[in-house]
Amino acid sequence: MSKKTRRHERILSVLDANPSIRVKELADELGVSSETVRRDLTELDNTGRIARTYGGAVRTKAFEPALAERLKLHIAQREAIARLAVERAGTASSLFIGGGATTLHFARALRQTSRRLTVLTPAFSIATELSTNPMIEVMALPGIVEPKEGVVYGGETLKCIAQFRTPLAVIGASGVDADGVSEALLNVAQVYSAMVRHSDETLVLADSSKFGVRSLQQVVGLERNVCLVTQKEPEPALQAAIRQRGAELLYDTSRSESRP
Repeated sequence: MSKKTRRHERILSVLDANPSIRVKELADELGVSSETVRRDLTELDNTGRIARTYGGAVRTKAFEPALAERLKLHIAQREAIARLAVERAGTASSLFIGGGATTLHFARALRQTSRRLTVLTPAFSIATELSTNPMIEVMALPGIVEPKEGVVYGGETLKCIAQFRTPLAVIGASGVDADGVSEALLNVAQVYSAMVRHSDETLVLADSSKFGVRSLQQVVGLERNVCLVTQKEPEPALQAAIRQRGAELLYDTSRSESRP
């Protein structure tokens, strides 16, 4: 971990303990200059992990780090999830794909397909990734741009989704708990909920860091026609909720993170 990354994590920890701390106090706490702290706060603000205030910052709990930041995390786990999800998608001829770091890994794996496929997506990165394969017809949904996530939302997005029906929707998650799958961004959650409603089945791609987390708005419950695809076995309480509500669980039984 780099010196800057350690400093950023320390800033987040300090803000958790004292949300009203000022720049000068942060600088004294970290043993760096006020200018260094201001630069760090600007970078953390740009990734959505804090919100700048006059003279300081506050920790944001409702939002995930921006997509550019999340793409650096859990890469091996997300690649494993993507491979499982592509296998689970089978021969679906059309699908909705939501935005996010794990769904981008899914798109990269799906791009290798040699069969004809239609993909509808609100995410620029997904559309760009898949459009390099001439066998995949990509429809980029219309709407208002959410810049940190690179997705669109709004009335035009929802109206467009309502015109279609696909065998499969593939979405990520900000959190997965016993109540279901949740998303940190309210407007984006509405888009993903619409995609789920207009699909026969939903694959939820979520690494284990999302387990036990409940975010701002629920997108879908752990119900029939929902399959959670992850890289490791969830804790017993989450597994029990999945079984009781009729959802499906898929993870790589050949992998064990407890091995040295």
